[in-house]
Amino acid sequence: MSAVLRKLPLSVQHVFAMFGATVLVPILTGLSPGATLVASGLGTLMFHAVTRGKVPAYLGSSFAFIAPLTLYVTRHHAPQQAVTGLVSVSIVYFVFALIVRAVGFDRVRRAIPSVVVGPVVSIIGLSLATTAVTVDASTHWDVAIVTLAAAVACAIAGPRALRIIPILAGIVVGYVYALARGLVHVGQAAAQAKWIEFPTFHAPAWSLAAVASMAPIALVTMVEDLGHMFVLNEIIDRDVTRDPGFSTILFGNGLATLISALLGGPAETTYAENLGVLAMTRNYSSRIIQGAAVIAILLGLVGKVSAVIQSIPPAVVGGVGILLYGMIAAMGIRHMIEAKVDLTKTKNLIVVAVIFIIGIGAPQNGIAIATVAGLMIYWLLPDRTAS
Repeated sequence: MSAVLRKLPLSVQHVFAMFGATVLVPILTGLSPGATLVASGLGTLMFHAVTRGKVPAYLGSSFAFIAPLTLYVTRHHAPQQAVTGLVSVSIVYFVFALIVRAVGFDRVRRAIPSVVVGPVVSIIGLSLATTAVTVDASTHWDVAIVTLAAAVACAIAGPRALRIIPILAGIVVGYVYALARGLVHVGQAAAQAKWIEFPTFHAPAWSLAAVASMAPIALVTMVEDLGHMFVLNEIIDRDVTRDPGFSTILFGNGLATLISALLGGPAETTYAENLGVLAMTRNYSSRIIQGAAVIAILLGLVGKVSAVIQSIPPAVVGGVGILLYGMIAAMGIRHMIEAKVDLTKTKNLIVVAVIFIIGIGAPQNGIAIATVAGLMIYWLLPDRTAS
């Protein structure tokens, strides 16, 4: 029991890291936030079961499906058709998992050089910069700065007990500061929330249009998954695309999405936010992620606790986001340095430049588009300029 209690704060900070983005998707699309939390927790546990606990990743709501989910849930009032679309997404995952296993990931990996991997990893973090700064931190810069300063101080100069939970410590300090500033309003929301709220189950209803609008997006999220696995490899210094294998990872993600769809949640994807927590804490235990998944399930069922967590001001989230997302961006640069990518070569500079600008500047699916663009430039330019 004592070991569980020692790991509880580590799991809690993973919950805080994923919470904002995970519940934002249902808020935007009309799905149930409670059902989404339960779905993300169960999906994460299933993903860990499939990958045999070898991939310390948390799976939360995918932003790539916001547009079609909004169309079918909010505008058409047809959540059953949305379920069908998400089920088709899981099938696409299963099919590509089989293809990767048949072809062999080594062939896939050789086609993706380090000069592409590095900047793709970086833009995964940098693409979240606008959310952290413009959307969240800018609401109250003083709160964001206090939160960020507390997290940095704990990570660098704090006692060992705080060095392993700098994100959680930063959130607590930022929340208390925001509370003193009168920026936290939780009483009415907590009072109105129910103690126990169960997810709403939706049986799928066939819709070819829903399938056509969602299934192709799975290709985008699979590319993002690959990028996240490259980030994870750099953080834990172990290649999860080989063990348990990228095909297994794809299958686990597809199964998580299937479970989420049947529970009334959105598509699931591995979360960069939680990778940032791994990089900060240097604690890579899958048990801690699994603990976060259990907490997410409980929060999804206990409405009053969920209401309290949702009362965390955006500026607090932005403060820790600056640190988390920046750590991911730095991992991409480290990858290029360790891989000895030669940036004195014009071809390599062009690849990096295109990936950065498209990845950060594209309003939708920028990471996937940037990855494809970088690969095309790398393989189509003459070999005499290749690294």
